[in-house]
Amino acid sequence: MINNFSKQLACLICSVFFLFGTIANAALPQRVDAEALPSLAPMLEKVTPAVVNIATEGRVKQQLNPLFADPLFRRFFNVPDQLVERKTSSLGSGVIVDAKQGLVLTNNHVIANAVQITVTLRDGRQLEAEVVGTDPETDVAVIKMPADSLADIKLADSDALRVGDFVIAIGNPFGLGQTVTSGIVSALGRSGLGIKGYEDFIQTDASINPGNSGGALVNLRGELVGINTAIFSQSGGNIGIGFAIPINLAMQITEQILATGEVKRGFLGVKMQNISPALAEAFGLKQQNGVVINEVLEDSPAAKAGLKTGDIIVSVDGKKIRNANDLGNRIGLLPIGAIIKFDVLRDGKKSKFIVTIDEKSQSSTKPRSVNELLQGVSVSDIEQSSPYFGKVEGIVVVNVERGSIAWRRGLRAGDVITSVNKVPVKNLDAFLNAVNKKENSLLFLIIRGNSTAFLVLKK
Repeated sequence: MINNFSKQLACLICSVFFLFGTIANAALPQRVDAEALPSLAPMLEKVTPAVVNIATEGRVKQQLNPLFADPLFRRFFNVPDQLVERKTSSLGSGVIVDAKQGLVLTNNHVIANAVQITVTLRDGRQLEAEVVGTDPETDVAVIKMPADSLADIKLADSDALRVGDFVIAIGNPFGLGQTVTSGIVSALGRSGLGIKGYEDFIQTDASINPGNSGGALVNLRGELVGINTAIFSQSGGNIGIGFAIPINLAMQITEQILATGEVKRGFLGVKMQNISPALAEAFGLKQQNGVVINEVLEDSPAAKAGLKTGDIIVSVDGKKIRNANDLGNRIGLLPIGAIIKFDVLRDGKKSKFIVTIDEKSQSSTKPRSVNELLQGVSVSDIEQSSPYFGKVEGIVVVNVERGSIAWRRGLRAGDVITSVNKVPVKNLDAFLNAVNKKENSLLFLIIRGNSTAFLVLKK
C-alpha cells in the first residue's frame, strides 16, 4: 500500500512539474540565452528622477467644538465666534516639467492652504518651493523650486492615447516613498464625476492611492501622458479605478498661469441641456449625441455668431460632442480669442458657425464690493459646467488673492457660498446685497468638495 502511495505521489509531483513548466515556458520567451528579459526598469531609471514627493504645512481656522458649526446650537446658547488656528500637513507628488526653470506640476489640492512646501527629489535632496499659480477648477497647480541639477520628463500627446494603451503611475502613496504601478488606459474623456468643475479625465487601472496625487502617468516610452489626481473608491483605497488629468489639458492651464499668473475661462454664452430620448424624438434625431441650446445670452459670442435657441450643437472643430459637460469642458478650457467651428443642426439641416471665444464680462465675476473684507476676491454665479449646477443655490468663488484677508481666513477658489450672515444667497445679486451692508465681519456657509462648514471673515 505504501508502494502504491509512493507511486501516486511521484506521479502527482511529475504532473505538477509538467504543468508549471508548461506555464513558465508559455509565459517567458523561448530563447533567453544572452538576451535580457523584457523589463520597464531601463525606462523608469530615466523617468523617476523627474517625479518628486511633496510635503506641505498649512494653517486653517476651525471651531473649538464641532457643535459650534451648527447655527441652531450657536443661536440657542448664544455662542460667540471661537476659531482657533491649527497646523495641517499633507503628502503628495509632483512632476518636473522644466528642469531649467525648476517648474513642477502637481494638483491644486496637494498644495492648497500651504504656507510651506518641501520637495524631496529621487536622490534624497530636499528643496523649498513656492507657488507660481493654481487653477482649482481643473485641480492643476504649478510650483517652482531652485533649478539645481534637475531632470525633467518628456511630454506626450495625450490626445493620441487609446483605450488599452499601457501606462505606469509613479508617485508617493501613503507617504511610503516613490512607488511604481502599471496598468492600462481603461477609458478616456471621463466627465460628470463631480470631482472638479472641468473634467476630462484619463481613467486607468494602474494602482493610484492617497499620496499619488500630482504624480506622473507615463507611457511605455517614458513620456508624460497625465497627472494622477483622484480615485473612485468607497473604502479610500485603490479598487482599480483611478483618474488622471491629460497632460495636454494640464499644460494648457500651465501656459496661462506662466503667462498671466491666472487662468481665464472661455465664454460661449449659451444655456444648454442634454438630448434625452424624448427630445431626440421631438427633434427627429437618430442619436442622442450633442446638446440643444435653450437660451442664447444677449451680446455673447454665441449671439454674435448667429446661434439660436433650438439649435443642436453636434461637434466642435470636427470632434463630436457627447453631452453638455463635454461642451462645457471644451469651451471653458479654450484660451480667450480662440476661433472654433461649430457643426449645428437647425430645423433638421446642417449648418456651420464660426465663433470667437470671449472672456466672461468682468461685471459678472467681480464682487463690486465696498466691503474691504472681500478685497482680492472674485465670485460668480454657479455655471452649468459646475458639478453644483442645479443642485445648490449660491455663488462660487472664482479667485482669492494670496495674502488677502479672505485668503488668510481660509476662503479658497472653488468654494461655494450658500449663505451670508445666516441669510441664504441664491445668486450673485443676492450675495452682493448681503456683503455690502458695512458688516465688520462676515459669516459664510460654504461647500468645499463633499464638506459643509461655516467660515468667518474679519480683520
